[in-house]
Amino acid sequence: MANAQSQDPTISAKREAEYRDSRPYLVLAETKGLSNLTANEKAAYANSRFLETGAWRHWSEGQQKEFWNVVEQQKIPIPLEKPRDLGKDSRGREIGNYTVEEYKAYVRREEELRGLREKSARFRGKWKQGGIEEGGEELEEERNRRGVIGLLQGKQMEKYEGDPVWDDVVPIPQDDGEGALAAIAYTDEYAEGQSSQLNFLLLKAELIFIAMGYLRAVMASKEYSPRVLDLTEHIISMNAAHYTVWLYRASTLFVINFPIDQELAWVNEVALENQKNYQIWHHRQLLIDHLYATVSSDPVALQKLGNDEIAFMTQMFDEDSKNYHVWSYRQWLVRKLNLFNKAELKSIERLLRSDVRNNSAWSHRFFVVFSDPKYCTEGSKATEHDPKVPNEILDREIEFSKAATFEAPQNQSPWNYLRGVLRKGGRKLGTLECFAGEFVKIPEDGTEEDVRSSHALDFLADVWSEEGKVEQADTALRLLGDKYDRIRKNYWDWRRGLLKHEGLEKGVAGLDIGK
Repeated sequence: MANAQSQDPTISAKREAEYRDSRPYLVLAETKGLSNLTANEKAAYANSRFLETGAWRHWSEGQQKEFWNVVEQQKIPIPLEKPRDLGKDSRGREIGNYTVEEYKAYVRREEELRGLREKSARFRGKWKQGGIEEGGEELEEERNRRGVIGLLQGKQMEKYEGDPVWDDVVPIPQDDGEGALAAIAYTDEYAEGQSSQLNFLLLKAELIFIAMGYLRAVMASKEYSPRVLDLTEHIISMNAAHYTVWLYRASTLFVINFPIDQELAWVNEVALENQKNYQIWHHRQLLIDHLYATVSSDPVALQKLGNDEIAFMTQMFDEDSKNYHVWSYRQWLVRKLNLFNKAELKSIERLLRSDVRNNSAWSHRFFVVFSDPKYCTEGSKATEHDPKVPNEILDREIEFSKAATFEAPQNQSPWNYLRGVLRKGGRKLGTLECFAGEFVKIPEDGTEEDVRSSHALDFLADVWSEEGKVEQADTALRLLGDKYDRIRKNYWDWRRGLLKHEGLEKGVAGLDIGK
C-alpha cells in the first residue's frame, strides 16, 4: 500500500504508451523483426508508414481513396505525434514525472493561475490610472490574489512584489563590484529549498537584500512617505543594526511630521527586543532632540517627557541593569533635560539598593552630583578638584559611600566613589583613615591581622604613602600581594618598588638640603 502512489504511471509513460499504441505495426516490426511478419502484416506495416510519413498526400485522388479504404479495412490507427518535453513546473519538478492525477491537478492549477493573472493585469492597469482607492477592498483583494498566485506557483510571494503599493518602484540591486570581500554564495540546498539553519540565515539575508533594493530606490528618488516608514520598519525587524535605515527613517519621520510619541512607543518595543543595539539609542536621541524643540517652553510637558524616558529606562534596567547603551543615553538625557535633581538621585539610589555592586549606577551618580551646573565649575574634569562644590554636598556623598561600604566591604565601587569624592573636594585620603581602619586591623606586636576588605587595605596603603609612613604602606602592599589579592601580586610588588624608590628619592633630597 505504501508504494501504491509511486507505482502509478507517470504522464510521460502514459503519453509514450499512447504514442506506441497508435503505431501497432511499427511496434510489431520492432519486436518480431520485419522479415518475420506475415504478408498481411507487412502490407499493414507499409500502409502505416505511408500514413505516418504523409506520402499519400502526393497521390492521385483515386489512389488516396483506395488507400483510405485499405487503412480502414486493416484498422490502422492514426499515428500520434511524438510527445514533446513538457518541461518543468514553477517548483522545478519535471512535469513528465507527474502521475496522471497529479497532471490533471497541474492543468487545473495552471488554468486557475491564468485566470488570476488576467485579473491581476486588469487591476494593474486600473491602479496605474488612479482608478482604485488606496486602502480600499480592491487593493486588499489584489494583495490576497497575489498571495494565491505565489502559492499556486509553489513559492511565497515576496512582500513588495505582492503589494501593489510598491508597483511603481523599481528596486536597485546591491552592486558589490568585482572581487567583493563578502559576496553571498548560495548553496545547492538553499536553491532547492531545503530547511537548515544555514539556509534559514541565507533566506533572511536574501529578504534583507530584496527590501534594501526598494530602500535604495526610494532614497535615490528622495521619497519620504508612510510606506517608507513601513519599509524601514520591515528591514529593522530583520536587522536592527542597519545604521543607514535608521537615519533615513528619522529623516522621513521629520519630513512627514509623524507623531513622535507613536514612534517612541514603537522604538520601545524594538529596544526591549534588541538590548545591545547602539543605533536604537542614537535614533532615540534624534527623536528627543526633535521633540524637545516643541516642549522646551512648557515645564509640564518637559517634566512628563523626562518621567516617561526614565520609566522606560527602568524597564530596560529590569532586563539588564548594566546596559552600557542605556546608561550613555541616560547621561545625555540628564544634560538635555537638565535632570540634575533629587528625583534623579533617588532613582539611582533605588538601583543601588537593589544591586550595590552596579558600577554603572555609581558612575552615573558621580556624573549627576559633580556635573550639576547649579554649583559645579563648567568643564571640570572628573578627576580634578572643583572648589565650587559645596562642603555639604561632599559630606553627603562621603556618608552615602561609607554606608555602602559597610553593606558590602569587598565591593570596589563605593571605595572608588569615595576616592573620587575626596579628589573633587580637594580633601586628602588621610581624612578617612579612621574609617578605612574599621575594616583593617594590623597589630604592631606581629600577631595575625584582621582584614575585612582588600580595598580598604589598598586605601590605607595610599594614605600611609601620602603621610610618609613607608613601612606601614609597604606592609599593606605586601599583605595584598601575598594574601588578600594574590591574583595581582605582580602589581602590588610593582607598587612596593615604587614606594621604596620614592622613599629613596626623599632621603637623597634630604641629604642635599643638609649640605
